[in-house]
Amino acid sequence: MALSIGIVGLPNVGKSTLFKAITNKQADIQNYLFTTIEPNIGIVEVPDERVDKLAIFSKSEKKLYATVQFTDIAGLVKGASIGEGLGNKFLANIREVDAIVQVVRVFPSADVLHVHGTIDPHTDVEVINAELMLADLETVTKRLEKADKKIAPTFDRLRGALEQGTLISRIDLNKDERAVVKELNLLTAKPFIYALNVSEDQLRDGWQPDEKLLTSMEGSSYIVMCNKLELELSEMNATEKSAFLVELGLPESGLDRLIKQAYETLGLLSFLTTGLDESRAWTCHRGDLIQKASRAIHTDFERLFIRAEVINWQILLDAGSHANARSHGLIHTVGHDYVVQDGDVVEILIGR
Repeated sequence: MALSIGIVGLPNVGKSTLFKAITNKQADIQNYLFTTIEPNIGIVEVPDERVDKLAIFSKSEKKLYATVQFTDIAGLVKGASIGEGLGNKFLANIREVDAIVQVVRVFPSADVLHVHGTIDPHTDVEVINAELMLADLETVTKRLEKADKKIAPTFDRLRGALEQGTLISRIDLNKDERAVVKELNLLTAKPFIYALNVSEDQLRDGWQPDEKLLTSMEGSSYIVMCNKLELELSEMNATEKSAFLVELGLPESGLDRLIKQAYETLGLLSFLTTGLDESRAWTCHRGDLIQKASRAIHTDFERLFIRAEVINWQILLDAGSHANARSHGLIHTVGHDYVVQDGDVVEILIGR
């Protein structure tokens, strides 16, 4: 499964700069089957040192990482939900994504005008949230007119929450209500991650959001990053990038932190396969059983699954070889009810 993220924001907040940095890091899509690229879509690889080390260990010909697909949505304006600007059309494009990143402007600049004439991250968050809620309200209202009487109360509750200015992700839903929300693909039911776009000076000074902004983002995660800096980093080679990050006192880039935060927010993990042909990371949800997770490798694996051999990636490296790991009983044979752990190296045995 590939993680998909929609990027939204007001005009002139640094959204296009972030997306340019993403497309500069574009993965070689020839390595990933059934993948096409549209002008507003960027696919990047998830950095993973485990893949790098396993590739050396196995003398793999190729290294393939988990990927994240970013969809860039045209800058929203107040009234986007009713067709102002290009917002209404493009909002429909992100209903299928797993999470939404809101780019929020924090950086000051006399050269880059703000659509509202002043830098106010709190107001920007409120405007975007309002447009997403209004778009959802339109969806819910239309569906309510045709809803079965049994689920009409759920639609009424959703409409009431949206009319009160409450994101769907912030209300408690029972199992049946969650099923309705999932079927509707409501925007405000998706996890939000706020990308707070600061200047390089603000980043160096350790800028953090105030209480007012934290309240606006209640219940959602955020990343403080400098999109202009991310664009510069995306144009550097690995050595230059590493040296520049050390100079800035940063352990990793903002984009890498954003991807990791998305994994955490969505409850995802990576398991691995390794061999002479390739070493590769695969994505599944935390709590997934091995039989279900094997579907990421090939759709037939779930149906034909018999058993799997599993070992933690670091334990495998420490063993020095597969043969040594096996002789010391470090590789475990598991059945369909094994819960996949982050960093598991797996080999699936299937029937015919």
